[in-house]
Amino acid sequence: MNKIVIANRGEIALRIIKTCKRLGISTVAVYSDADIEMPFVKLADESFRIGPPPVQQSYLKADEIIAIAIQTGADAIHPGYGLLSENADFARKVQQSGLRFIGPKADTIEKMGDKIGSRKTMKRAGVPVVPGTEMGVATIEEALEAAYRIGFPIMLKASAGGGGIGMVRCETEQALSQHFESVKKRAKAYFGDDVVFLEKYISNARHIEVQIFGDRLGNVVHLFERNCSVQRRNQKVIEESPSPYLPADAREKLYEAAVNAARAVSYENAGTVEFIVDENNTIYFLEMNTRLQVEHPVTEAITGFDLVEWQIRIAEGKELPVKEQASIKMDGHAIEYRIYAEDPLTFMPSPGTLTKLDWGDTSDIRIDTGFEEGDKITPFYDPLIAKIIVHASSRKQAIERSGAFISSVHIEGLKSNLSLFKDFLKTEEFLEGAYTTTVLPQWLKNKKGV
Repeated sequence: MNKIVIANRGEIALRIIKTCKRLGISTVAVYSDADIEMPFVKLADESFRIGPPPVQQSYLKADEIIAIAIQTGADAIHPGYGLLSENADFARKVQQSGLRFIGPKADTIEKMGDKIGSRKTMKRAGVPVVPGTEMGVATIEEALEAAYRIGFPIMLKASAGGGGIGMVRCETEQALSQHFESVKKRAKAYFGDDVVFLEKYISNARHIEVQIFGDRLGNVVHLFERNCSVQRRNQKVIEESPSPYLPADAREKLYEAAVNAARAVSYENAGTVEFIVDENNTIYFLEMNTRLQVEHPVTEAITGFDLVEWQIRIAEGKELPVKEQASIKMDGHAIEYRIYAEDPLTFMPSPGTLTKLDWGDTSDIRIDTGFEEGDKITPFYDPLIAKIIVHASSRKQAIERSGAFISSVHIEGLKSNLSLFKDFLKTEEFLEGAYTTTVLPQWLKNKKGV
């Protein structure tokens, strides 16, 4: 490949550009009017306006992005994550236009994007899945009948959902009745599909995912796991690898299940298989994300691999850079903190201008950001300011280094969740590592005195 169009923005666009520059590959950025002064637009070799700020009028204009790729003589399109990254129609159009899509095959995206269908595929492959409905539930009557069969509490989920959107925990019949229609409407608005289904809510669970890669020759490897259990509104804010408090036998079962899941769909390129692990260390398949993850730097830190480079090489038709599982080693411990422009207690977005963005001494810390001091966080997009990635020889050292570094960071001009991390890192629950997905909501509840 000589030239790649990046169908994304901000931090991930900048991340892809940096790898391409190292590989000697030219990059083409597309941008909305809100992003015209953003660093990724300036760093790309070529940049093209795609439309006004709303994503439907800019970053989701698939045909126009493909036209730009053809016009500029690009070889491929990298979708990043979010936006068009898991849009099977976009991937198919890219491939039909003679360009390479830097991601899995369109059929794979389609198959795994349907959560009900992916559950069936995994069951056939022998991968354990969370108990739930085998098809969508169309009415509240069907939902209630299924809920009593599965047993409360349950999760009401959009089949085409992702990123915590279209997902509500229901403890009672009343809660299910209250949320059923609103979840269907939300699913239709966000994903164009109002099909919902039910899954058993696994109490005291950890959310652990496994990074996998596959090539077109059938080679599949895993790059270990990431614990993503520190969440707010079902969305991750801290990820770490390896996962603390995970017995060796459960870890091996995770890896085996993830590789089996990838093989079941002849997976190519980067993917993440997400699991719920209960208090007895029983694992259940949750979903497969057919793209690079926001938290991929954690895996890069412990393996030393550039996952964007792996994506590009596989899209070129090459074998996995390392295809023998035994040759992939884990080094130390890594933790990622997602810094958002949001109120640290309510999580409400806080758009504004970054009047001060001082990271201090980053000599042994990785910062992935799409912003510079003076840039604006607009209300049009996800309010992620940056990701702080800390790598050390042990978890204890990584946490100590995290606390010292985060305390030295200064962000002004808007609210951020930086103060949340300063306090949360000191909690007994996080320090011990035996936390579950309830840890952050419960800690905040106690902090507020509710």
